[in-house]
Amino acid sequence: MTSYSHVLLVLLLFSTLLFSCSLLTQKSDIGIFEKSVDVGKCKIPGSVKYDATNQTYLVTGGGENMWFDTDAFHFVYKQASGDISLAADIAWPNLEGNPHKKAVLMIRQSLEPNARYVDAALHADGLTSIQYREEPGAMTREIQSNVRAPQRLRLEKEGNYVSMSIAAENENLHAAGGTFKIVFTDPFFIGLGVCSHDNSVSKQAVFSDIEFIPIKKDTTVLLDTVIESTLETIAIASKDRRVVYHVRNHIEAPNWSRDGKTLIFNSNGKLYTIPVTGGEPEMINTGFAEKCNNDHGLSPDGKMLAISDQSKDGRSIIYTLPAKGGTPRRITSQAPSYWHGWSPDGRTLAYCAQRNSEYDIYTISVNGGKEIRLTNAPGLDDGPDYSPDGQFIYFNSIRTGLMQIWRMRPDGSQQEQMTNDEYNNWFPHPSPDGKWIVFLSYQKDVQGHPANKDVMLRIMPADGGEIEVLAKLFGGQGTINVPSWSPDSANLAFVSSRLAY
Repeated sequence: MTSYSHVLLVLLLFSTLLFSCSLLTQKSDIGIFEKSVDVGKCKIPGSVKYDATNQTYLVTGGGENMWFDTDAFHFVYKQASGDISLAADIAWPNLEGNPHKKAVLMIRQSLEPNARYVDAALHADGLTSIQYREEPGAMTREIQSNVRAPQRLRLEKEGNYVSMSIAAENENLHAAGGTFKIVFTDPFFIGLGVCSHDNSVSKQAVFSDIEFIPIKKDTTVLLDTVIESTLETIAIASKDRRVVYHVRNHIEAPNWSRDGKTLIFNSNGKLYTIPVTGGEPEMINTGFAEKCNNDHGLSPDGKMLAISDQSKDGRSIIYTLPAKGGTPRRITSQAPSYWHGWSPDGRTLAYCAQRNSEYDIYTISVNGGKEIRLTNAPGLDDGPDYSPDGQFIYFNSIRTGLMQIWRMRPDGSQQEQMTNDEYNNWFPHPSPDGKWIVFLSYQKDVQGHPANKDVMLRIMPADGGEIEVLAKLFGGQGTINVPSWSPDSANLAFVSSRLAY
């Protein structure tokens, strides 16, 4: 080999070494992350500064918003696959600028501005929420936490479900409540983001104590499984959700009070009230009735409460009592009977009951007496609820193969099928303004209405028509068994679940 060739080889090796060192330096410049980029149209370029000594990330981002069908922000990211969580302390060096500027932990399918994504977002004004776009170009939705301005956030992806955990200073992370279903394909992008919410300026947030943790849980071991329940509301117009109450326990079946201020739910045989704005539940005195199931609801004037209780002989019996608590008065003489609806004039109760091995729809006077059978088709008929004008009773029936939504006149005549699709549809509830029917949908292979399943809240016009998905969630039994509309028909209350280990 000539000396000239030796020189070229040395130069080539030296250049390769320099390039490799450059890559290593570039990687170390942003710590555990791989790259940093502006996503969408950002007038002022963003950046990231990594402090290796303190292991903090100062992220500067511009952009108009991260909302609607497109985003603009600065993203510091790496690629990942499988089930994973990302946690960080988040702080604003100053709170100047738009109060809706956001610092986020994000999972994103691509770097396109309209991509499928989910994030745990801390706004400058303290609002904390989990935001998501289910499909490219779709509208962004959110689940608002009932805790403002936490110090630490964690975003978790387990299978097709995503959730957020939060913690105040000197507090352990705990679930914020409100999981939802969204599908990401491997690999995806995960990292930190900042949006100034004002395209003419850029703003900064500090991320520290970063934790990437692969999630590996043996879901076949159920002995250590804990049910987490979240009482939520959803706005019908926007489909945005808000957490009212989250607990490591099983709660079910919310009713909305007639004044719109409180919710009623059941847990472990007891009934509780809680403000719609959140707070601590208060137990309703139901006397001897200490085994209430999730079939309960208020009279049209809000003064009385119907309950279904199994304290007497282990079979459900319908009682009424004052809404604020008191001694239950027995209504149905036969059991099992499960309350579901109250006629708008306050005179009649509608319920599902098993008689002679068949479950059918019955009505009875609010004062008790003889019950009237309204359905007699083979198979289960369940979930009766009155339309607000009293002209119809909506119910679900399995008579055509899958569980579908039906309606009939209050005397049982003119029974007609309202849905006919490939889902099992349960518990139809007409809105107070008479425009909508909301119901719960299971996959076609699910029998009954069990808990802890993939379900959807769906809505359709009261006279039938196009069905729309309000939310995809983990739940089922107790999600919306009973009427749970707000009095103004703008919101719905429901319960979602999560299996914690």
